[in-house]
Amino acid sequence: MSDAASRTPGPDRLWSVDEHLQDVLTTVRPLEPIELQLLDAQGCVLVEDVTVPVSLPPFDNSSMDGYAVRVADVAGASEEFPAVLEVVGDVAAGQADLLPVGPGQAARIMTGAPLPPGAETVVPVEWTDGGLGEGPVSGMRARALAPQGAEGHVRVYRPAEARAHVRAAGSDVKAGDRALVAGTVLGPPQIALLAAIGRGTVRVRPRPRVVVLSTGSELVQPGEELASGQIYDSNSFALTAAARDAGAIAYRVGAVADDAETLRSTIDDQLVRADLMVTTGGVSVGAYDVVKEALSHIGDEDEPGGGVEFRKLAMQPGKPQGFGSIGPDHTPLLALPGNPVSSYVSFELFVRPAIRTLMGLPDVHRPTARATLSAERPLTSPKGRRQFLRGAYADGTVSPVGGTGSHLIAALAQADALIVVPEDVESVASGDEVEVVLLG
Repeated sequence: MSDAASRTPGPDRLWSVDEHLQDVLTTVRPLEPIELQLLDAQGCVLVEDVTVPVSLPPFDNSSMDGYAVRVADVAGASEEFPAVLEVVGDVAAGQADLLPVGPGQAARIMTGAPLPPGAETVVPVEWTDGGLGEGPVSGMRARALAPQGAEGHVRVYRPAEARAHVRAAGSDVKAGDRALVAGTVLGPPQIALLAAIGRGTVRVRPRPRVVVLSTGSELVQPGEELASGQIYDSNSFALTAAARDAGAIAYRVGAVADDAETLRSTIDDQLVRADLMVTTGGVSVGAYDVVKEALSHIGDEDEPGGGVEFRKLAMQPGKPQGFGSIGPDHTPLLALPGNPVSSYVSFELFVRPAIRTLMGLPDVHRPTARATLSAERPLTSPKGRRQFLRGAYADGTVSPVGGTGSHLIAALAQADALIVVPEDVESVASGDEVEVVLLG
């Protein structure tokens, strides 16, 4: 725990949102770098700059199917007076031995093939008769179907400037250039670049493994029949999806019954695949708040420095929270409230930044913006608490979605922002400027 946790100890302390977040982020540390194969590194954060060892492209090559020629040989060419050139052969992509192109000659060249010695430009095949003597063609026939196109003569109907349709060596990146900087998240384009410059592996911080479990004997797996008093478990699905969206490899354990021993055993079993544990439910002051019962003192004696502290935060929704570390590796654990909106808001404020910190990203927070509130009636907020209301944001304006109830999942599904009402503000009217956290 950070110093923030020790300034005013005790169960009655009311933590601010910022204090709790600071405690989380000063406790969680980025994962150690590892060397991974390219495809295994997708979504990971690069930990070192990558320098280009070989220029891209490594040689001058054609950007078109056509004929490699000398500029002087096609100067003034037209459909009425075509340039007639001797075809000396084919140049295919990947070909090492290249035929030189002399005066009055042409080499049939394929896209990506090296520009042969002596050639100065490429004439697209559409500007020629394709070596078939039948007027302009629309494309190049396979050599098996038109062997005469690779030999004999070709008629060129248009001139070409020097280096037309030629990709110059190093025109993409040059040897010695910095291809990617440390801190880059590796997506498909970055992996393509690494492969193109010959990197088979790369040093990254791995994607954190997050285990999500919900608690409550009333919870039922979606797809099963509901009995009286039961509800479907949505929290574990929401938080697992949110963890994956944040960049983690997330595992959903599902609902655990309201039994402290079962919960402790389940968590112990899951620690082997967890860099971060997230629970939802059972953190308030009820008689069946099993997470609080199971984890309040776990590991304190056997694992110095471990244990989970349960707190009250000056926020709405999401007042009850738990945070600490468990197990021999002091795996961080965030215990979130069970109400669906409270759970999701808590994830966005505390868990998502923790995941991004484990990844080693410099900016771990959702973007924020200032927006003009558009509402039918003033929004009220309890004094001394920072309130987070669901909102729909567009073009600098935000509108509240649904009510303030922390169980309103349907409203949450329509929101793409959180409207932030500070602790010292009790009412916000339409037309007022507010801060919004952008969730999209």
